[in-house]
This record gives sequence, structure tokens and C-alpha cells, in this order.
Amino acid sequence: MKKSRRWKQYAALLCLVSCTFSSSHSASAISLSSITSESIREKESQISDAQNQKKQLQASLTDVQNMKKNLENEKKDLENYVVSLDANLEEIQEKINELNTLISDKEAEIGETEEELKEAIQIQTDQYEAMKKRIKFMYEKGDSYYMELMLSASSFGEMLNKFDYIQSLSDYDSKKLSEYVTIRQYVELCKEELEAEKEVLDEAKVSVQAEEASLEELISEKEGEIVAYQSDINNKSAAIAEYEADIKEQNEIIASLEAAVAAERKRIAEANGTRLTYDGGVFCFPAPSYTRVSDDYGNRIHPILGIQQFHNGVDLAAPNGSPILAAYDGEVVAATYSGSMGNYIMIDHGDSMYTIYMHASALYVSKGDLVSKGEKIAAVGSTGRSTGPHLHFSVRVNGSYVSPWNYLG
Repeated sequence: MKKSRRWKQYAALLCLVSCTFSSSHSASAISLSSITSESIREKESQISDAQNQKKQLQASLTDVQNMKKNLENEKKDLENYVVSLDANLEEIQEKINELNTLISDKEAEIGETEEELKEAIQIQTDQYEAMKKRIKFMYEKGDSYYMELMLSASSFGEMLNKFDYIQSLSDYDSKKLSEYVTIRQYVELCKEELEAEKEVLDEAKVSVQAEEASLEELISEKEGEIVAYQSDINNKSAAIAEYEADIKEQNEIIASLEAAVAAERKRIAEANGTRLTYDGGVFCFPAPSYTRVSDDYGNRIHPILGIQQFHNGVDLAAPNGSPILAAYDGEVVAATYSGSMGNYIMIDHGDSMYTIYMHASALYVSKGDLVSKGEKIAAVGSTGRSTGPHLHFSVRVNGSYVSPWNYLG
């Protein structure tokens, strides 16, 4: 009877150790077996990467003062100055886009690390509670418990078996203690990684603000140079001539694109192919973030040159980088840069109807792309002969400019 009771106590010990160490965290997303010295080294590497990323962000900010210094020699030739400055604007805008992508990615990583930390802390807590139960059991039973088990053996073979069990329990305790030390280290590294990722996020947000300030500074510099040049009485005749030459160049570019499209249409028609047609639908507004109409379609007095001038589109003032949408379904026939129009897009809607979008900071479509009404095709900017972020939106029908308001809903 005494022997049976001792074996029951021994079985209870095995059950207690096994259950308290293994069952409490079986549902965790993080597997304890997956937390190894390799995963510890991986965490340390991720922390180092985040710290290096932060340093790179601090070192890679645009030196706008140096940019302005390099542009000084270009100011003698306004056209070259505009082209050079636009290249700098594009560089800064690309950096802003990259930083915004980094911010989005880093916010997602922080969410994952927070969840990982939460699960690791739960495993640590479960392990700690299990170890407390095990220590309490050992304190209450004492070393004499193992001696009783050994002395209760009825044979030498049984004694060896019991010794093996006791040795297994001791090894198990050592293993669980080692795992607890590892998970504690892993929890601390998760906390450190989370802090490092948050620092990168904060640095990226600061960098975006700095780059946007540099962008605004260059746009303001450009506006000042254009206005000063055109306002100078000594340059007025030349400025008027340049302005008229710019408009002529724009019209020639647009007309040549229309001619190329017409020739392609003829080729397709002769081959009995499909033909793009405009179905008479209402355009969507191409600059949904616009704040005001800064210059309307039609004849007006140029605000700086003081001459009668026909404005062939609508200028929609909008924040830099805000979306430009395709007004209607069509095919992109141009998506490129000119010193006058800046980054611009021209879309063929069929039946000799085109829409034109000028001064963009970025282009998201290419020549030959098919676009749908409302699709994001570019971002508002101030490239080309522009004195502030806006979209110049034009509509051409049968080779002539028409009022965009006739088609906008």
C-alpha cells in the first residue's frame, strides 16, 4: 500500500511538471521552440538595422542651400534655370514619396512587433508561473522525496529506472530554466526593437517635414525669379517674346501629337481595327484637392506682363503632391517633360478630343497606357513655367482649345 502511494505521488510530480511547463501557452502565435539563439541574433540584427536606418535618414536630407547655390549660374538663362530647378524638385519629390512609403511600412512593422512583444510577454508570464509551482513543490517535498523514491525500489533494476526518471526531471528543470532565460532576453530585445522602430518612424516624419520645406523653398525661389524676370522693364519685350514662343512651342507639340494620333487612327481603320470614340459623358474633376481656380479659361490680361492673352485652360490651385485624375476614359499619347509645360500628360478620348494636364510633380502613367475616368495619373506640382503648385487643365476638340467647363460635371 505504501509503495502504491509513493508511485502515485511520483506520477503526480511528472504530471505537474509536464502540464505547468507546456500546456499554458500552446495557443500562442509565437512557438517557444522557435525562440532560439538564432532568433535572438536575428532580433539584434534588426535593432542594428533600425539604428543604421535612422542615421541614414539624418544624413540624407536635401541640402537645399547647396542646390540654390548651384542654380545661381543658371539664372542668366531663365529656360535653363527652370529646367535645372525642376530636376531638383523632382528629386526632392521622389525622396518625399520614398519617406512616406517608409512611414507606412514602419507603422505596419511596429504593429507586428507590438503583437510579437505581447505574445512573448505572455509566454514569459506563463513560464514564470509554472516555475513558481515547480519551486513550491520542490520546497514542500524537499530532497528527501527523491531518496524515498530510490529506497522504495524493490529491485536494483527498478532503482535504476527511478534514477533515470529523477535524472530526466532534473534535465527537464534545467531545460525549462534555460528557456525562461532565453524568453526573457527575447522580450527585452523585442522592447528594444520596438523603441528603435519608433525612433526611425519619428525620424522619417521629421525628414518628410524637412523635405517638404525644401520643396516649398525651391518653388518659392523659382516663383520669385520668374516674376522678377518678367517684371523687369528692361526684359519686358524679351519676356513677352519668350512667353509667346512658349505658347507657340506648346501648341506645336500638342498639334504634332494630335497629327501622330490621327495617322495611327487611319492606319488602324485601314486595317479594320477598333476605334476609340468619345461617348459624350461628363468629365470628372481632375484635381479633387483644388482650393480655388487661380486662372480661368479665356481672354485675360496677363498679371505680370500686362498684355492681352488667351488662357487655353483652367488653372486649379492645389497642394503640391495632391492627386491629378484622368477626366475621362482614354489612351495616354504623351507623358513627358517640357521646359514650358513641365511634367505633362495628354490623353486621347476619341473623336479628336484630348485633355492635357500640365506642371505635375510626378507622372504615374506612360505613353500607350489606357486609363479610366477618375484614375490617378499624376501629382500636382509646379514644374515648367509655373509660379506655384497647380494643375493647368486643357481640353482640345478638332485641333482647337475649348472651355473645360463645357465638359466638367
